[in-house]
Amino acid sequence: MAYQANDYSQLIGMDGFSETLLKNHFTLYQGYVTNTNKLLDILASMLREGKAGTPEYAELKRRLGWEFNGMRLHEYYFDNLGGRSALDRSGKLATGLARDFGSYEHWEKDFRGVGAMRGIGWVILYQDSKDGRLINQWINEHDVGHPAGCTPILVMDVFEHAFITDYGLKRADYIEAFFKNINWEVAESRFK
Repeated sequence: MAYQANDYSQLIGMDGFSETLLKNHFTLYQGYVTNTNKLLDILASMLREGKAGTPEYAELKRRLGWEFNGMRLHEYYFDNLGGRSALDRSGKLATGLARDFGSYEHWEKDFRGVGAMRGIGWVILYQDSKDGRLINQWINEHDVGHPAGCTPILVMDVFEHAFITDYGLKRADYIEAFFKNINWEVAESRFK
């Protein structure tokens, strides 16, 4: 069964994100979905043909991590956008942020600071499935750096394609727009 790209057109009109930027970003995401499906088909065919031990198979398996995570991280990102209300400061996520960062404000300062770091990648608030701890993590490439056993709670894309059309090199302005559009209900639903 092939993966299908989700429709995120309801995000068009979101404050701080132009229609051009969003449509381009949706097209990029659809490319990850298409390439994930292509790789899965090729790998299945190679497996049937007895080519699983070949260098070509190994390289395609490695590439699958890039394409699949590119698909899935964009889904997390788009899903946690489009919100219009602040985080419920008495809710379980806010309580967890205060527990692990000292306060919501300390968490936000850290998350923004990670997002402002030089380089391309992602900022992800993870929850460790072992002890429930919340961790802000920089992910440089889609397929590396993810802490094992952790669940993404909030995902921010900081590759240039996520902001350069609207903000040029002003990443801080993009981060501000991102924070104004967080769908905290989605983030809260991911938190266990």
